[in-house]
Amino acid sequence: MFWITALSLLCWLWLVLAQGFFWRTDQRLPPDRPEPARWPEVAVVVPARDEAEVLPLSLPGLLAQKYPGRARVILVDDHSADGTADTARALAAAGGLPLTVTTPPPLPPGWTGKLWAVRHGVELAGGADLLFLTDADIAHGPGTLAALVAGAEHGRLDLVSQMARLRTDTRWERLIVPAFVYFFAQLYPFRRSNRPGSRTAAAAGGCSLVRRTALERAGGVAAIRGAVIDDVSLARAVKRGGGRTWLGLAERDPELTVLSVRPYVGLGPLWRMVSRSAYAQLRNSPVLLLGTVLGLALVYLVPPAAVLAGALGAGLPVLAAGAAAWALMAGSYLPMVRYYGRPAPAALLLPFTALLYLLMTVDSAVQHYRGRGAAWKGRTY
Repeated sequence: MFWITALSLLCWLWLVLAQGFFWRTDQRLPPDRPEPARWPEVAVVVPARDEAEVLPLSLPGLLAQKYPGRARVILVDDHSADGTADTARALAAAGGLPLTVTTPPPLPPGWTGKLWAVRHGVELAGGADLLFLTDADIAHGPGTLAALVAGAEHGRLDLVSQMARLRTDTRWERLIVPAFVYFFAQLYPFRRSNRPGSRTAAAAGGCSLVRRTALERAGGVAAIRGAVIDDVSLARAVKRGGGRTWLGLAERDPELTVLSVRPYVGLGPLWRMVSRSAYAQLRNSPVLLLGTVLGLALVYLVPPAAVLAGALGAGLPVLAAGAAAWALMAGSYLPMVRYYGRPAPAALLLPFTALLYLLMTVDSAVQHYRGRGAAWKGRTY
């Protein structure tokens, strides 16, 4: 037990010190970004499938963007059955940026529905210099677009992306959501992803501004047409094409907020959100699944188990090593807990949350082999 616990402690020392400082929450758009000499034309592309319920919470913010240059919104209604297109047109009657509502041709084989809709929107964008790809359930503060463009122009970046602040209104959301962003950052450390020449590349699909020329160099949307985790795939494609990418956390400022408005009431919807793509993240590999399960158990479950075992008689060395590993774990999680406005003791619950993620990952593999993997809005990939 001691040597297993010592190995867990070594893992945490490596994660905290050598994994790109993933636990820090300081990757934000620079507050002193200068305005560009010329504001480039932007097309906002919003893929939407059965989103009539959330559009009143998200679309008005997009239409109300205070952007000094030319900009328009293209909402691609992906064959919705709930009146999404009519809802969007009604919301546009209040004014704001010009809105185009369109429907793509039937989904061809080899494409995910979202990317097929995005491709259709990009084609309608004409000669826009920049493409702002956002989801129908993301609400934006009125200064978001201008801030993203200023950041891209100032940093000469080809892809600028912000991780939206997810809802934490319910008890399960408060337990699951901060860990979701924490684990994402652990897999794709933002600092490392933002470094030119680094092999790590990541983006957040709900808020990504990409240069049209960079997207074309990467092979267009068709280059990632079958990707379930489309945001990371887009960043990798742009980086492989020689582009520079940047990913950071959204601000708290209401003027610049990027906020997910989709509710996840209860554990079930959150479970499906994670399990939908967890096995795809592991490239649908049983070997990677086994390694992930063992790794999660070693890193997240062994420390509290060692503390309990040490307190029950396994010895002071086991107790001390387990407590040290758990302290490093909680300390690395604390910045994300604070970012989401949670009390500091909530960081101690990460082992329990990690156990849920472990079970979600296993369930994702089970659903994959049952033919129900990556299911979303009536489609299974």
